[in-house]
Amino acid sequence: MENVNRKILIVDDNVEILNMVTTFLFESGFTNIDSAKSAHEALDLLLMNTYDFAILDIMLPDGSGFDILKNIRKYSNIPVLFLSAISDIESQYKGFEMGADDYIVKPFQLRDLQLRIHSILNRCYPQSKSIVELENCKIDFNKAVIIKNDCELQLTAKEYSILEVLYENRNKIITIESILFKVWGQENIGYDNSLMAHIRKIRQKIEDNPSKPKNLITIKGLGYKLKVN
Repeated sequence: MENVNRKILIVDDNVEILNMVTTFLFESGFTNIDSAKSAHEALDLLLMNTYDFAILDIMLPDGSGFDILKNIRKYSNIPVLFLSAISDIESQYKGFEMGADDYIVKPFQLRDLQLRIHSILNRCYPQSKSIVELENCKIDFNKAVIIKNDCELQLTAKEYSILEVLYENRNKIITIESILFKVWGQENIGYDNSLMAHIRKIRQKIEDNPSKPKNLITIKGLGYKLKVN
């Protein structure tokens, strides 16, 4: 199944945002979408249908997105993205601790939302991507692991997303700005150091000598290049 055919539930009590997101995703190729304006309506839909992905607002007139996620996690591990005006870091932490896959703060860019949805769906429902061979290890995108010296090293969600972008541009230079945009979206200002930290962690997993990388190369002043056999 192509990921654009996945069944999506969108929950938001703001009708304007609900219609805007639904229309945008429909025009982007997602045609199997249900929407709800309250927690009660969302829970009814979840009882009657099986969904592959959910986008949840937190503040609802009769409950919260946290309550919906808690209910979902009783029987399903489907990916969930919070789309909320609540921007405090503790709420974001709470969302991730409860099992959310991402958290976007309103106001937001529709393109950012689209990229994050695709990234999550590709990670959770990989599209028969073959194992990628590097000089001294392999990337198994289906299992989100690095296979090295007969050991499997688990990738984090961000490491996976970065490697996915690098692989899509394999053996070519991809700029830092492009990686930031594709992994962090529009709100990427200030994430340069975070990207560098993730690159270091990726190199620790894929390189024999991370200080002298042969697979993930820095192109000074430009960006990075993933060398694939």
